[in-house]
Formats: sequence, structure tokens, C-alpha cells
Amino acid sequence: MAGLKVGDIVSRKSYGGDIFFKVVNIKKVGNENMVTLKGITYRIEADAPESDLEVQSDKRVKEYTRSINDMVEMKCRQRKSAYQSPIMMRRGYLKKSYYRNTPNDDSKKFTRTGKVLHIDGDEDYLQTCMNKYKEFGIDAVGEYVPEKEQPAKVYSLLEKHRPDILVLTGHDGLLKGKDNYQNIDSYRNSKYFVEAVKEARRYERDYDGLVIFAGACQSMYNDILAQGANFCSSPYRVLIHALDPVMVSQKIATTSIDNVLNPSDVINSTITGEKGIGGIQTRGKNRNGYPKEPYN
Repeated sequence: MAGLKVGDIVSRKSYGGDIFFKVVNIKKVGNENMVTLKGITYRIEADAPESDLEVQSDKRVKEYTRSINDMVEMKCRQRKSAYQSPIMMRRGYLKKSYYRNTPNDDSKKFTRTGKVLHIDGDEDYLQTCMNKYKEFGIDAVGEYVPEKEQPAKVYSLLEKHRPDILVLTGHDGLLKGKDNYQNIDSYRNSKYFVEAVKEARRYERDYDGLVIFAGACQSMYNDILAQGANFCSSPYRVLIHALDPVMVSQKIATTSIDNVLNPSDVINSTITGEKGIGGIQTRGKNRNGYPKEPYN
């Protein structure tokens, strides 16, 4: 393929063009160029020979992203409608009895969602996720940190931002020719997510004190979970969508501290579902207050 360059959007012929990627690096290996790819909607990283790649037209890229975005927006609308009833019972899925000793004046009630620190190895995805947090009304701060640097930087970022929920994500994937799912060396970035979770648990051991989501496409689920993640990817080693970490965080951030979420409650709110996301029982992070000061 003549003229392939960094930034081109391509698909792999050998996989039937099912996923579109951005070219992020090209290097000569023997007599052929090997190309490093990152998914434009899924959190997967892969290598492919240049001869296996087909550059996509702007029209096809728009059609591809539109079809996926339509599916995602439908899921997001379902999530928003679920927690706006009424104002998701003050953004906490609270039973009405919670306010049985409080004057029945909604105008004086206020809520504080859990704060999210979202650490992402992809700058484009980070911005997409931050936009979605804002749309959901979630208090969130984002930091771009390449996957391999996350273990070294996560502790200081936790000290700086003091979040309720930590997201450690970026890109991952099984290396070509590696089919041992129980070997950490079969994965591109899982070892970094494992070590970053370990460091985060050194900062806060309590699973309810700091809720952690970690992983990306095809990540080594069991090892990440064993190191202390509340939720992570990927139980069936499938691809996850760029916004799946946001959907997990949103569910936890807006659920009352009175409620413990079963894993299925959280997983069902994601785009990928149980093949891509799994976890353990986790307490919500939303707090309700009364009264609200009148000086706004």
C-alpha cells in the first residue's frame, strides 16, 4: 500500500474490515512495514502488516462511527432516563423513606455525586469521556497518562485529586500468536493495569473507600480483579467500547451510599455487557443533603 501514513483510518482485510483503526506508528520489519493500530471506537491496540490494511474513505468512516454512536447514544439515553425520575430520587436511587424525617421540600435538597479521576492512555478517548461525564453531570477530572506510565503516576494523582472513583484505561489487546489467557505476557498493556491497581490499593485499601475500574480491550480480567479492582475488563477477552469505563463510573457515582450495587446492576448499564465488563459488589458514591443554601 503506497503512501500509508500516521493518522490514516484503516481496516484489516484479514478480519473482514470489522473494526476501524487509526495508524499510530509505522516501522520497517524485514522486507515489510509493520503498523501499530489503535481502535477509533474500541479500546484495542494491534499490529498488522501494511499489506493487510485498507485505507477507509471519509464517507465510510462517518458511516462506521455513526452506526456505533447511534447504538451508544441509545444506551446513554436509557441511563439518563433511569436516573432522572425524579432527578433519580435526588441522584441516588433512594427510597422515599430516606427523607421521612426531613421536610418534604425538594427545592431545599441537594446531591453530591462521587468524584471520578479518569486516567487514560488515549488523549482522544479521554476528551470523549470527559464530554460524556459533563453530559451526565458527574464531577470528573481527566489525566492523559500512557499505559506503561500509569503504575508510576497513579499514586501521586490520587493524592492530588482525592477521588471517590478511579478509572485506569487506555488500549490493550492479546498479542498476535499468544493464546494463553493466563499468561500476563500474552497482553499488550494488562501488566500496566495490574501494577497501577496495586499502587492504587496501596493508597486506599478499602474497596468502598476508593472504587476502581481498570482495563481496556481483551485485558487480563482475573489478574486485574485480584489486585483490587472493583470492576474491570475483559472476562471473555472481547473488545470494550471507549465509553464503557464512563458507564461504570456513572452508575456508581450516582447511586446512593445507602445502596450496594450487585455486579449485574453495573454491568447492565455498560455498552459491551457481561462479556466485556465484570466486577464485585460495590457501594454507591452519591450523597444527598439538606438544606441547600438560598444564595445561588
